[in-house]
Amino acid sequence: MNLIIFLIVGGIIGWLASILMRTDAQQGIILNIVVGIIGSFIGGVLFGPTLGGGGIYGWISAFVGAVVLLAIVNLVRRGTVR
Repeated sequence: MNLIIFLIVGGIIGWLASILMRTDAQQGIILNIVVGIIGSFIGGVLFGPTLGGGGIYGWISAFVGAVVLLAIVNLVRRGTVR
């Protein structure tokens, strides 16, 4: 049950980050889930100790991590960050 919730939350965070970075039309649901999960990990490692690990700060750090991941992917894919 926790795995299903983890995938749903990762998909939502990845989808919101892709809307913010304007890459939603280029990605599908699977890539949104992957970006959300990896972004959550990045956000937890980079921003987790500063913001705390639980509650709303955990969601914020996961979202920021997903946005950072999409910025890096855009930089590699296009050569510039938009």
